[in-house]
Amino acid sequence: MASKQVLSPLPGVFYRKPAPDQPVYKEKGDTVAVGDVVGLVEVMKSFHEVKADSAGTISKFLVENEDAIMAGQPLLELDG
Repeated sequence: MASKQVLSPLPGVFYRKPAPDQPVYKEKGDTVAVGDVVGLVEVMKSFHEVKADSAGTISKFLVENEDAIMAGQPLLELDG
């Protein structure tokens, strides 16, 4: 089974939730389809959705909620 990484499109802060009082978009073990939102990147108070560019099952998150990230940094791994 090949794994694929979902990369950050922008530098900023990664959020796994749409808002502090909301549940996370996806958990480890969840299945995602192409285009599913897996998180947000905040850049200067502007929020950008991070979408899966391939289908699969989330095997692990490579960054934590609210981590500072760089453009192109791997955020999570998908199996399948």
